[in-house]
Amino acid sequence: MTRLGDSVARVSALLAQDLSTDSAVEQLLTETKARRYLDLSDLSPKDQAALIAGRAVEVLPGVSKLADRIEARRAEGKGLRIKLGIDPTGTDVHLGHAVPMIILSRFQRMGHDVTLLIGDFTAKIGDPTGRTAERPPLTDDDIARNLASYRDQVRPFFDFEKVSFRQNSEWLAPYTFPELLGVLAQVPVSQLLQREDFRNRLAAGSGLTMTEMLYPIAQALDSVALECDVELGGADQLLNLQMGRKLMEVHRQTPQLVVTMPLIEGTDGTGAKMSKSKGNYVGLSAPADDVFGKIMSVPDRLMEPYLKAWTEWTDEEIALVLSRLEDKALHPMDLKKVLAGEVVAALYGVEAAMAARAGFVAQFSKKSFGDVETPVVDLAEHGAEPATAVLSKVLGFQPSASAARRVAKQNGLRLVLQTADGQEAVVLAEAEALRPLGEVARELLGGRTVDGVYLKAGRRIAELRGL
Repeated sequence: MTRLGDSVARVSALLAQDLSTDSAVEQLLTETKARRYLDLSDLSPKDQAALIAGRAVEVLPGVSKLADRIEARRAEGKGLRIKLGIDPTGTDVHLGHAVPMIILSRFQRMGHDVTLLIGDFTAKIGDPTGRTAERPPLTDDDIARNLASYRDQVRPFFDFEKVSFRQNSEWLAPYTFPELLGVLAQVPVSQLLQREDFRNRLAAGSGLTMTEMLYPIAQALDSVALECDVELGGADQLLNLQMGRKLMEVHRQTPQLVVTMPLIEGTDGTGAKMSKSKGNYVGLSAPADDVFGKIMSVPDRLMEPYLKAWTEWTDEEIALVLSRLEDKALHPMDLKKVLAGEVVAALYGVEAAMAARAGFVAQFSKKSFGDVETPVVDLAEHGAEPATAVLSKVLGFQPSASAARRVAKQNGLRLVLQTADGQEAVVLAEAEALRPLGEVARELLGGRTVDGVYLKAGRRIAELRGL
């Protein structure tokens, strides 16, 4: 059996235990934390390709082609040449940025040669992917400062001592105009304009600069310079990555394979991508208690994609806990505490994860909302308004009623009944969020006497009075 197979056997046994107990969770986190550093070089090429594909959106031109390339390199006594490009454009790094590093770590531990390509040259252009306007270029000082911060924050997910760092200014800065024209002559403009963000900007009457149009070309030339076997990138980078395949063919190289990774949804349950600008992110430098609490605030439906994104669990293990949820042998809150523990353990270690777990239980699980100061909504005054209006106009929890409606659509709204026995939470579906809030709350009560009724949107809570 492989080393991973041995670990899966141990973890599967732990996942079948009572995950509401601290002892079982601590054993589990200890095992899964160790797996982040597990040597995967004894996996067959087919198993390696499957492990990578299991966390990717796409593997092009196919998973079997990836396995074939691994096998061919292994026969030569070599590993694949793997590339991940980084444009150091910011100092604040969140969990979304950790996703490619986790996949890159797997390649690294499988014995492949990993290169982190620092886009010091292209950062001065600015990757236009997903943007509605041109991004301001960075200075050399900006790039150096941002890169140092990035490495420090992502370090828990990746071994930077076993990686090659390259800067694309090495080959792009001396590139001559005749050389560039020779490349451009073989790239149809229509291929560049396939990008949805470019089309949207043109349709809206916004301009595109030539530097933005050339960004995919510059990124592709990185692959040519490094003679990549595989390039990783977000799902929104697909056309840029395919340009790499195109230019490698132009230069008579074997085209790289492309592995695209999911864009992780933010913690607010609205469906928006995790980002600092939306405030729906988990910062890698945040304190352990804050990280744990932020993960605990996410809608239940995000547990599966989050488990896939930030843990080393296999599909088999994730399927096991999801089946336990369906059979009601595992409570969603207990699984979410395990997920939050996984993230904290990755950043700060198992001891910190268990301390954050204990702190969360002490602060929330064993206290009623009545012990916590919350805003109050008088339903005698606002009960005729829908929850969407109460959240936006009365409480200011959401910027607009439409934003509150999106939260409901993503199962992010709840009514919580506080009783002597604990709390009972009921998800407010989108249709119910558009009905009068007082009417919905009274239907939920059904004439029962309770200690309190609360409206919960993410981590924000308000008490409902006047029922």
